[in-house]
Amino acid sequence: MNRKNSTQLHPWTRHFGVLLSPTPRGARLARLLATEWLRTWDLPHSSLEVAAHLVAELASNAAIHGRVTGRGFRLVLLADAGTLRIEVTDTRGDDLPHRRPPAPDAESGRGLVLVEALADRWGAEPGPVPRKTVWAELDLSPNPGKPNFGAPVAPHQEPRGEKEPDQAPPLPPAAAAHSHG
Repeated sequence: MNRKNSTQLHPWTRHFGVLLSPTPRGARLARLLATEWLRTWDLPHSSLEVAAHLVAELASNAAIHGRVTGRGFRLVLLADAGTLRIEVTDTRGDDLPHRRPPAPDAESGRGLVLVEALADRWGAEPGPVPRKTVWAELDLSPNPGKPNFGAPVAPHQEPRGEKEPDQAPPLPPAAAAHSHG
């Protein structure tokens, strides 16, 4: 391996990305997948909830306003030593979002108002054509530069050698349920 050409990530960098359909179901799946990924890290509960709301709003906007038939949207989560960045990229780069005050009786139009209220920073970047990326960042650490999350939390670790990592867990024995007596 040529060490000169290898890229080394910061030890606290975490990355998750997925391509989804620009539908309400795709937006919901974005929130569910992001929540599950974020649960594997030692994030404060309040940060997890805020991040889930931000993903829901940005993904919903991509499914409604960034929808182009046959083209999906991409959700990317990046976490480093104190910041969680949420990026949603869609294929409607011709329409950059901007916050507008909603009419008091409007049933929609509050998504970016919520994003602005919940995120520490947010913005939109055009390109590459025909895409745009809308992003939001959350500061995770009260002390800049000091991580507020650590190693992944494994829900269950099998002892080494008992099963392969991708193997499904064994089913419960059926014989006990059907014993005659």
